[in-house]
Amino acid sequence: MNIYGIKAIYLFEMARTWRTIMQSIASPVLSTSLYFIVFGTAIGSRMASIDGVSYGAFIVPGLIMLSLLTESISNASFGIYMPKFTGTIYELLSAPISAIETVIGYVGAAATKSVIIGTIILITARLFVDFSIEHPVWMIAFLVLTSVTFSLFGFIIGVWADSFQKLQIVPLMIVTPLAFLGGSFYSINMLPPFWQKIALFNPVVYLVSGFRWSFYGVADVDVGISLGMTFLFMLACLAAIWWIFRTGYKIKN
Repeated sequence: MNIYGIKAIYLFEMARTWRTIMQSIASPVLSTSLYFIVFGTAIGSRMASIDGVSYGAFIVPGLIMLSLLTESISNASFGIYMPKFTGTIYELLSAPISAIETVIGYVGAAATKSVIIGTIILITARLFVDFSIEHPVWMIAFLVLTSVTFSLFGFIIGVWADSFQKLQIVPLMIVTPLAFLGGSFYSINMLPPFWQKIALFNPVVYLVSGFRWSFYGVADVDVGISLGMTFLFMLACLAAIWWIFRTGYKIKN
C-alpha cells in the first residue's frame, strides 16, 4: 500500500477545501441554517409533533442528511473531474499508485469534508432547536457510512462527466429531489398507503430513516434494512469503480 501516494492526494484535496472554505463549508452550513430558521423555528413552532418528536427537532436528521448527500457527491465528483479537465489525470495514471489507493485518497478527502460539514450543521442546529441523540455511536456510524458511500457515487459521476453541466445534473436533477421526497421534512407514514409503497423505492428514505432512528429511536423503516440498503449501494458503487479502472472508461481513453 502506497501510503505516501494516498496522503499526497488526500492532503491536496483537503488543502483545496481550506482555500475555498467559504464555498466548501460556510455556504452549505449557511443554507441549512436558513432551513432551521424557517422550518424549525418559524413553521415548526406551529406544527404538531411527529412520533412524539417536535417538528423542529424531527427535521434535524433529514436536513443533515440532505447536506451530506449533496456535498459528498459534489466534493468527490469535482475532485476527480478537475484532473481530467486539466489533463493532469495522466500524471496520476503514470505514478506508482494503484486504483485502490487513488480512490482511497479522493473518496477519503471528500468523505472527510462531508463529515466536517455534517458535524458543524449538527452543532449549528442546537442554536435553533432542542434535540437529543439516543444512539450517538450509531449516529456517527451513519454519518461516516453515508459520506463514504455517496463520495464513491460522486467519484463515479466525476469520471462519467465530460463537462461542468454534466457534473451538476445528477445532484440537481436526481439526488436533491429524491432527498426532499425521502422523508427529510416528514414521515412517510403520513402518506396514503399507496404512496408509502412508492416511497420505499426511494433509496434516500432508508438513509434518512436510519439516521433519524439514531437520534430519536423512531424510524419509518427498520434500521437493519436501512443499513443493508446503504451497504448494498456502497457495494454497487465499488463494483462500478472497479469496472471503470479495469476498462479505463473515460480515464485512459
